[in-house]
Amino acid sequence: MASLKVYGLGINEAAVQLATAKALNFLQDSVKYYDISFNTISPNFYPLECNLISQMAYITGEYALFDSTFNSNNNFKNKFISLTSRETYEIIESNFDKILYAEENIIKLNNKISFEDSNSDILNARIAKQKSIIKNTFLETQNLIISSYFSKAFDKIENLEQVEDFRRKLYNYKNIIGITDDYFFFNNYYIAMMEKLEAKYNAIEQGVQYVDNKDTRIVVTKKNKFIAILKAIKNLLFKSGSEYQKI
Repeated sequence: MASLKVYGLGINEAAVQLATAKALNFLQDSVKYYDISFNTISPNFYPLECNLISQMAYITGEYALFDSTFNSNNNFKNKFISLTSRETYEIIESNFDKILYAEENIIKLNNKISFEDSNSDILNARIAKQKSIIKNTFLETQNLIISSYFSKAFDKIENLEQVEDFRRKLYNYKNIIGITDDYFFFNNYYIAMMEKLEAKYNAIEQGVQYVDNKDTRIVVTKKNKFIAILKAIKNLLFKSGSEYQKI
C-alpha cells in the first residue's frame, strides 16, 4: 500500500528548525546550495526552507511565526494570508513540501549509487533533475513572496510616512533573499516598484489621486530629497545579480 503523503510538513519542519536555531543563538552564515547563495542561521539543517520561512517572517514579524510554532495555532498562517492571499500561502506551503521531498529523493539516490555502480549515470541524472527542481522551486517561491506581499502593500499606501516605510522594507529585503548568477527578479521588481512609488509620492504630496497607469505622468512641481534618493538608488544599487549586499 502506498504511503500517505503529509501536506505542510516542509513549512512545519522549517519553522521548528528556525525556532531551534534562534533559541540556540546560532549566528548568520553565508552558504551556497544548488547554485543558490544566501544567508541562514541553520546552514546544516533545512537551510533553504529556513531561509524561505525567514522571508515570510520578515513580512509577518517573527512573533507570529514563533507563537504558532510553540503554541500550535494558525496565527502565522492567518497573518501571512491577510498580508498576501490564501492562494499564495497554499502555493508556498506546497512548494516547501516539493523542496523537502526533492531533498529526500537526492539522499535516497545517493545511497543507491553506493550499491549500483553500473547505474550511476542514470542515478546521477536523476539527482541532477531533483537539484533543478529544488533550485527552481526555491526561486519561484521567493519571487511569489516578494510580489504578492509588496504589490498588495503598495496599494494600501495612503500617506508619505507609509511611502518611506514601504521603501525601507523593500530595500532591506535584499539582505535576506537567495540569489544565483542569473537571478534578476528582485532587481527588476525593485526598480519597477520604486518608479511607481515615486509617482505615488508625488500624487500624495500634491493631493491628487494616484493612477497606476504607464501613460500617466504626474507633474513634479518641486524637487524633493526622496525623489533624488530614488534616482540615485536606481543608478547605483543593483548592477548585477551577484552584487547583492549580505547581512
